[in-house]
Amino acid sequence: RMFPNPEPPPETVSINKAINTQEVAVKEKHARTCILGTHHEKGAQTFWSVVNRLPLSSNAVLCWKFCHVFHKLLRDGHPNVLKDSLRYRNELSDMSRMWGHLSEGYGQLCSIYLKLLRTKMEYHTKNPRFPGNLQMSDRQLDEAGESDVNNFFQLTVEMFDYLECELNLFQTVFNSLDMSRSVSVTAAGQCRLAPLIQVILDCSHLYDYTVKLLFKLHSCLPADTLQGHRDRFMEQFTKLKELFYRSSNLQYFKRLIQIPQLPENPPNFLRASALSEHISPVVVIPAETSSPDSEPVLEKDDLMDMDASQQSLFDNKFDDIFGSSFSSDPFNFNSQNGVNKDEKDHLIERLYREISGLKAQLENMKTESQRVVLQLKGRVSELEAELAEQQHLRQQAADDCEFLRAELDELRRQREDTEKAQRSLSEIETQEQLEVLESLKQELATSQRELQVLQGSLETSAQSEANWAAQIAELEKERDSLVSGAAHRDEELSALRRELQDTQLKLASTEESMCQLAKDQRKMLLVGSRKAAEQVIQDALNQLEEPPLISCAGSADHLLSTVTSISSCIEQLEKSWSQYLACPEDISGLLHSITLLAHLTSDAISHGASTSLRAPPEPADSLTEACKQYGRETLAYLAALEEEGTLENADSTAMRNCLSKIKAIGEELLPRGLDIKQEELGDLVDKEMAATSAAIETATARIEEMLSKSRAGDTGVKLEVNERILGCCTSLMQAIQVLIVASKDLQREIVESGRGTASPKEFYAKNSRWTEGLISASKAVGWGATVMVDAADLVVQGRGKFEELMVCSHEIAASTAQLVAASKVKADKDSPNLAQLQQASRGVNQATAGVVASTISGKSQIEETDNMDFSSMTLTQIKRQEMDSQVRVLELENELQKERQKLGELRKKHYELAGVAEGWEEGTEASPPTLQEAVTEKE
Repeated sequence: RMFPNPEPPPETVSINKAINTQEVAVKEKHARTCILGTHHEKGAQTFWSVVNRLPLSSNAVLCWKFCHVFHKLLRDGHPNVLKDSLRYRNELSDMSRMWGHLSEGYGQLCSIYLKLLRTKMEYHTKNPRFPGNLQMSDRQLDEAGESDVNNFFQLTVEMFDYLECELNLFQTVFNSLDMSRSVSVTAAGQCRLAPLIQVILDCSHLYDYTVKLLFKLHSCLPADTLQGHRDRFMEQFTKLKELFYRSSNLQYFKRLIQIPQLPENPPNFLRASALSEHISPVVVIPAETSSPDSEPVLEKDDLMDMDASQQSLFDNKFDDIFGSSFSSDPFNFNSQNGVNKDEKDHLIERLYREISGLKAQLENMKTESQRVVLQLKGRVSELEAELAEQQHLRQQAADDCEFLRAELDELRRQREDTEKAQRSLSEIETQEQLEVLESLKQELATSQRELQVLQGSLETSAQSEANWAAQIAELEKERDSLVSGAAHRDEELSALRRELQDTQLKLASTEESMCQLAKDQRKMLLVGSRKAAEQVIQDALNQLEEPPLISCAGSADHLLSTVTSISSCIEQLEKSWSQYLACPEDISGLLHSITLLAHLTSDAISHGASTSLRAPPEPADSLTEACKQYGRETLAYLAALEEEGTLENADSTAMRNCLSKIKAIGEELLPRGLDIKQEELGDLVDKEMAATSAAIETATARIEEMLSKSRAGDTGVKLEVNERILGCCTSLMQAIQVLIVASKDLQREIVESGRGTASPKEFYAKNSRWTEGLISASKAVGWGATVMVDAADLVVQGRGKFEELMVCSHEIAASTAQLVAASKVKADKDSPNLAQLQQASRGVNQATAGVVASTISGKSQIEETDNMDFSSMTLTQIKRQEMDSQVRVLELENELQKERQKLGELRKKHYELAGVAEGWEEGTEASPPTLQEAVTEKE
């Protein structure tokens, strides 16, 4: 062959040899090769690539041996075996459910074993500090819990679940075996028992760690909290102890593993010192251990030999029946004499039937013989195993016999030595007997002396007994005297009890009188509070028509806020009245609610009267009448509270109806500026500030465009004047941009410091007056910038007036001053953003002064070019021109006076409308400065 097939790696060969369909235990050398292969490749890719080609779902023995090998790899293989196997968790679960439908054979065993492997993978995934073989020191166990009692609690629960799966597999394997026979020495029994070695190793560690963790938990948590842990541990302790005991008695485990025995009684976790008595179970595995080789199976040659022997047996039986010659040629009918053709046909048919029957019997005999041979070979295997066990016992008995023989020889030597010692000591014993006799005589004399001493002490005790009798008589007399004293004490105690009852009756009557007095005092307090409240409300009603109210000014929004407060107060008053009727001792809440209602009602009447002064006639009359009706209903409600009846006597429905009417009238009287929804104020502030910034940028762009056009079309003085004026306008726009940025930063700081947990929109809605002031100031700045650019355009083109440009500059200064004042109302005086805003405001004022100065200078330069020449005029013409100039001056002064008056009226009306719309007259927020104040500040 030119391209020979490469030999498979040894790990693949070992996996196929370890995981096969023969019902024998996995050989240790194949499993060891698989483990070394995982360490060599640092993972389990080769293992899973081979396993995925095996029909694990169709052969239970194959799946069982796969579980055994996989368990070994998880325990002793490379740590990456767990990582490479996590992707197959779902396949293992599906296979476990599939094998769980079989109730006999390896089906249930495979299902439970797969569940155990899934549990082991999940446990080591959750707790990566635990190695696959579960070998850890006490320090490592403490580090796994991270010194947290909650982690130790959860870790103990997960260990219980892990150990529960191990014990379930342990118990199921034992239940599937016929323990009446020596199954541990058969190949089938060893196939089922072999994986239990890994289970025993896991169980010993899990039991040890569980005991230590439970002692740690009992030192941190109360015993009642851990009752469930103790019950579960007791159940698992009993099962594990029984399974360890049963496993240690099996011949298969005796030469493979040394199984520890658990203590007779479980640890007492309620006693902390019991931890020192705990001994960790240690499983000992000899250095050279291997699973027994599989038993020989029935080979094909043996079956062929059996078939040959059966065939010879059939031939002999055929010759016995029909003869050898007939057997050699059964269809040679010509050699038979006296047989006609019909008889031959019948004979042939009969022979065919007999041959068919014999063939069927032969097949049955073959099948039965094969079954018998298999049974016999199985029995031979069992007998060989029993023989091996008997040989082992015989060897053990021989060893015991040798030991007993050695002990017998030792005892013989000891007997000879003893006989020699007895002969040598016989003489010594005789002498010792004489000495003992002398010592006994001395002891007898001593005993006689002691007897005399005892007799003397007996006489002394008799005398002391008489003395004791006398003392007892005296004690009886004392007892009688004590009894009489006790009777006297009882009489005194009964007298004291009668006095106590009298005192208690007096105390009860005193308490009743005190309760009645307290009740009267509470009633007097309630009546006094109610009368004071009625007086406050009556005073407010009496002041409705008094002249001092004519000069007061009220607002509808304050009236509405007062109405809202009254509604809340009425609810609180009804609740306090209910509590007072249920518990008359608690009157503080009721008194507070009555007083608060009286003052709020007085405020509502006052605000209603002042609001009606600025309202139209019809709503004003309705509001006044509604306030009067509400005052009367409140007085009636307070009068009903005097009765100590049920809650129905004090009905607040009429009061609420009056409040609803007042609220409806107040909402109609709200200024138009308040029509904006409060939740939209925050968005409107951002929009107006953005629109103002956009207007400033547009104005700057237009100024640059005008400057470019002037440079292209103008020359001389006019070009110089235009450049100076437009340059100052550009500086003013830049200063306004800096002011707007500083105002935004300050507003952001105010919102962040004042809103708390609320959103910026909620903060703007809560401070609606301040927000509306910002909106108005932003609009004014944007409008002023647009108007100034239009005026500058006309001046550059020669069609405008320099005075318009100066007025626009003053208007912009006033608008920016209003924006600064509105921004710093709620600012901290030490805020760096406030200082920056003030610095920007001063920059705007300087830029405005520059615009005005450049405008005046430009106007002067333009006028100097138009000097008047009077050299050619006569005296009469000059006099005529002078008179015309005086008339013009007077006309202009008159027009100037009228324009100033008109300007004053316009400003007054403007700020009157702005004040109504934005609530400046409330006094709660600082009102924006007037235009004149802004101009004065600028100048």
